Amino acid sequence: MADQSLLGKYEHVNHRFEEVSQQITDPAVIADMKRYVRLNQEYKRLEELTKAFKAYKLLIENIDSGKEILAEETDEDLREMAREEIEEAEKAIPEKEQEIRMLLVPADPEDAKNAILEIRAGTGGDEASIFAGDLYRMYSRYIADRGWRMELTSCTEGTSGGYKEIVAKVSGEGVYGVLKYESGVHRVQRVPQTETQGRVHTSAATVAVLPEADEFDVELKESDIRKDTYCSSGPGGQSVNTTYSAIRLTHVPTGIVVTCQDEKSQLKNLAKAMTELRTRIYNMEYQKYVDEIASKRKTMVSTGDRSAKIRTYNYPQGRVTDHRIGLTLYNLPAIVDGDIGDIIAKLQLEENTQKLKESEL
Repeated sequence: MADQSLLGKYEHVNHRFEEVSQQITDPAVIADMKRYVRLNQEYKRLEELTKAFKAYKLLIENIDSGKEILAEETDEDLREMAREEIEEAEKAIPEKEQEIRMLLVPADPEDAKNAILEIRAGTGGDEASIFAGDLYRMYSRYIADRGWRMELTSCTEGTSGGYKEIVAKVSGEGVYGVLKYESGVHRVQRVPQTETQGRVHTSAATVAVLPEADEFDVELKESDIRKDTYCSSGPGGQSVNTTYSAIRLTHVPTGIVVTCQDEKSQLKNLAKAMTELRTRIYNMEYQKYVDEIASKRKTMVSTGDRSAKIRTYNYPQGRVTDHRIGLTLYNLPAIVDGDIGDIIAKLQLEENTQKLKESEL
């Protein structure tokens, strides 16, 4: 049986889709970049929703036509084909209805953005830095498998390997909407490389994923920014350590400081640093939005509480546990090698289910 409440939404969705389709070709809209980008994001969502609705209506039509054949035809072969068509359509309808309900849930406008990924060693000394390096490798492989691009912005290496801190920009389609579930404290339980007694220790690293701000999201005044240059340190050849290519930007009104030393060119480092600074300023406001959501319902996205433990990687048991949804998997080697898609998919499903309940669709 068709859900009439869903069918009632189709006309509105289809009308809005046609409206947006016309608007994104309007020269006046194209000239307003902020509005144009927003409408393009809405167009993609409405296009997917419209396709789902049309597939849903086709299933209903197949059932209706099949019933007509059963009522009018005497040919047993035709009647058998009709019965099979009705059965297939009736099985497919609940899944298609759930798909439409999920698509009707308003998407976070930030989900389509690129992201700034930062990983910092937490408690655990050298082992925490090594673990931060393991997380960076895990994300690097996952990002490469998705066909996304990762550009290193800055890093501070640990004394025994790994990183005390590493920051990178991740570019691609819908990056933030996927990686945002990784924000929080990641905990590791294993025998550290630096441990001689063979005892299991617990260490931690903090992951933060921020939606990258577009140029029109934040207006930066040159007078508010203090720029310092210095010699880079780390990999990159002799010229890295002998030229003043590294950049440090300080946003005076907020006190936010960002650095970039990954490129040999000062101009390229400046461009990357400006992108990160814009993102951090933008996220001061965005965090209020995330906190507001968290106060209304359970959310899988970190609310910015850097003490929020989200996942444990237990090496002796080969176990990974995501504490937000009580998910435990015993394929740790594959996960730390970048196979985190299933975990993220389950977190997305739980988040969307919460949104669905909230919207009472």
